Amino acid sequence: MSLLDLSRWQFVITVMFHMTFPAITVGLSILLSILYGMYWRTRKAVYLQMFRFWRRIFAVGFAIGVVAGIVITFEMGLNWGGYAAKTGPIIGPIIGMEVVTAFFVEAGFIGVLLYGDGRVRHATMFASSVMVSIGTILSSTWIIAANSWMQTPAGFVVRDGRFEPTDWLDAIVNRSFVWRWPHMVLAVLISAAFFVAGIGAYYLVKARALPFARRSVSIALGVAAMLVPVQIFVGDHTAGAVLPYQLSKLEALEGNWTNGNTGFVLFAIPDQQAQRNLAELDIPCLGSAINKDLTCKTAVPGLDLTPKADRPDMAAVFWGFRVMFLAALLMFGTAFYATILRFRRKLWTSRRFHRFLLWTTPVGVLAILGGWATAETGRQPWVVFGQLRTADAVSHLAPGELVFSVVGFSLLYLVMLIAYVAYIIRTVRIGPEHVLGLAGGRAN
Repeated sequence: MSLLDLSRWQFVITVMFHMTFPAITVGLSILLSILYGMYWRTRKAVYLQMFRFWRRIFAVGFAIGVVAGIVITFEMGLNWGGYAAKTGPIIGPIIGMEVVTAFFVEAGFIGVLLYGDGRVRHATMFASSVMVSIGTILSSTWIIAANSWMQTPAGFVVRDGRFEPTDWLDAIVNRSFVWRWPHMVLAVLISAAFFVAGIGAYYLVKARALPFARRSVSIALGVAAMLVPVQIFVGDHTAGAVLPYQLSKLEALEGNWTNGNTGFVLFAIPDQQAQRNLAELDIPCLGSAINKDLTCKTAVPGLDLTPKADRPDMAAVFWGFRVMFLAALLMFGTAFYATILRFRRKLWTSRRFHRFLLWTTPVGVLAILGGWATAETGRQPWVVFGQLRTADAVSHLAPGELVFSVVGFSLLYLVMLIAYVAYIIRTVRIGPEHVLGLAGGRAN
């Protein structure tokens, strides 16, 4: 691999590892606020039980996610010195605002959320949980602002090879941020909803902690039923805000090397070197229909419309989009069917659905990872689209050092991910039955 390839692999491994945790913890932080508020209002022990159980999973994931996020910041300066030097006047203040707002808010209240139960007033606990959830939303806001500027840069001028801001409002609230931010917030909420519903379904299957399980599944599926249709609408507008300015990304995710196909490529094995698909499954006329033309005359653009030097890797973009898209369909179908079962009063008696729901636990996380893969690989070979090439942004490091760090980071992240999954499994197996005895608090 080249120096550029090694640097990109290290960064993508770090980002994908990091994103696994906010995909769960941002939504869980909001759930914790709701649960403690319901306990404070009703004094029902089941809500305190739910709060303490989900807090245990949230706490470990939050800690790992913060550490992995700090590594990303260091890699921007170490592995991508050219990027840091050229975009620093814009990206630096945006990332700095995440620290000043989100990190400070989270650091100020996370201790009370984790250790204040039974030791401080209910109002203090509730306020702390709300502030932590606000901090997680603020963090995602600034991260999406920085990444959206890289996707659709605005509000800047280039002086002496550096991007300098001319209008901060345009730079932060650029054309893609307006839709990408709600798209990401909805994504993490839906991801957490399916995570909670899947674990709740486990207890329904095992006939354990039924009040806890039913409320967890009911709240999670209710959230999913409301948000998934909204997410599909927002996702469509997100594509409309980005793809017209990144036609190469659109061409790559469609899976066509040549222009003129009116179908939809459902499956493909792209060969980037030969500029063709080794195998593909094409649904005739569906591509034209998606473009609101039922006459089968509207062609889907091919990657040959983009100069070869400016083409992204089709396989990564194509399959990243398919993972996100198919996961979204699965979540929509699951939420829709669950709503039918709820109205028919069979949500708690459908054992097959409970077993199926258990297997959908990670589907939201997979959808988020697929979406990020589509967004980031589809922007290549630009790190700031149309302005700064990735090859010009990489630091000139010793290849041997990079090989060592890539292998080391991969092994470390694998161990940490396995440990976190093992922790979740152990926590779920222990169950919420005795969780009311934690933290010295009482159920009422």
